[in-house]
Amino acid sequence: MAAFGTQFTTEMVISRFGDGQWSNLEVVPVQPFSMHPATHVLHYASECFEGLKAYRTAAGGIHLFRPDRHVARMLNSAAQLLLPAPDEAALKRSLQMAVSAVADEIPAYPGALYLRPTLLGTEEDIGAAARPTSKALYYVLTSPVGDYFSGGLQPLRVKVDDQAQRSTPNFGAVKTGGNYAAAMRQVVQAKQEFGADQVLFAPGGVVQETGAANFVLIDGNELLTKPLDGSILPGVTRDSILQLARDAGLTICERDFSVEELLERAPGAEAALTGTAAVLTPVGELVYQGSTIKVGDGQMGPWSERLREQLCAIQSGAAEDPHGWRVPLET
Repeated sequence: MAAFGTQFTTEMVISRFGDGQWSNLEVVPVQPFSMHPATHVLHYASECFEGLKAYRTAAGGIHLFRPDRHVARMLNSAAQLLLPAPDEAALKRSLQMAVSAVADEIPAYPGALYLRPTLLGTEEDIGAAARPTSKALYYVLTSPVGDYFSGGLQPLRVKVDDQAQRSTPNFGAVKTGGNYAAAMRQVVQAKQEFGADQVLFAPGGVVQETGAANFVLIDGNELLTKPLDGSILPGVTRDSILQLARDAGLTICERDFSVEELLERAPGAEAALTGTAAVLTPVGELVYQGSTIKVGDGQMGPWSERLREQLCAIQSGAAEDPHGWRVPLET
């Protein structure tokens, strides 16, 4: 299968906003858009998106994983960006439509169908820097994906950066391309200088998240992670892992913690990144000010392995779904 996110299905869902209302959701062929050079999103980054998956079970059933949480997050992102957005019911319906339209293209587990709902400001006005767009485009693109770690799951090497910020304060909870663009230079530099896979941003010495995933530290029976204070993305996988850890008897501690505390606890702990694509990925090494600190024994720890396996089993349909996270495809 092609690299993650580079293969697409034949159809997508689309709706346009103008004159104060949204058009009906439509299933159309996947094809390029035509945009005027003055389109709002090209100049003022009026854009947000989501990323979630639909799975085909061994028995042949199809379900989406926690679409309600992704819809809620998209609505929050749109509100922060002052973007018009379809209502909750329409967004949920669009996801169902997008999956149903390409059901035959969904690969078997561990493959999945990755959904990318996207919202763009489309007003043609380069003078609209200080006001929101009056036109918008919403679409759901889908991509058949294989196992994110086709070569095997490997612990990551992560640079800890206590100077740079991933996002502006209180805007980290918005899933917008600008936040990823802001982090990209730091990530590329870390790869070039230290062979790092990612950067853990800790502006002012307070640990936040990486450029594309939330961060958790498991030490003994405690799972420690940054609270949802607006500076980090409210990850759906993060929330799922926290719930499974709570079910398993771990103490969940959502509080600010420093780089100093992280480095002190890391040698006897487990660390991991959580996200839709990678689920839960172990961190084997931290790099801080040029020095390397091994996390635990440098491999995936027992809690990380257990939680990852539990979540994957629920997503694939191989295990019970006690929290109602799987939403069946409507027929």
